Amino acid sequence: MEIRVRDLKDLPGAAKQLLELSAGIKVFLFRGNMGAGKTTFIKAICEELGASDSISSPTYSLVNEYQSANGNIFHFDFFRIRSVAEAYDMGFEEYLYSNTYCFIEWPEKIEELWPANYIEVTIEQDEERVRKIKARRI
Repeated sequence: MEIRVRDLKDLPGAAKQLLELSAGIKVFLFRGNMGAGKTTFIKAICEELGASDSISSPTYSLVNEYQSANGNIFHFDFFRIRSVAEAYDMGFEEYLYSNTYCFIEWPEKIEELWPANYIEVTIEQDEERVRKIKARRI
């Protein structure tokens, strides 16, 4: 699946499409360069899920927890993580296998911990500043 996002008003529809693709999978791995829009898109997804909290990047805390009509949502940012041991130490596996939504930025830092099934989301920006969101079920 590929979704083209020209501006912020396109994000709610893109979020809805992504959630329809997931069909029960609750772990999402987000790839993209710094500034690609990963956190902004995750915010739109959380809003689509009915999150009532303020959604922001967990760059320094590593994980943010949001409340929604669909239960808890966990948002991870592993950009600053130095080793997989740090993810183990924070109890990442408990989050991952809690059957709650987990949105993970910079997943390549913890590749050995990926579950068997997840949604891989890649965000790229073209020369016209249009973001291409590519998603696939794994």
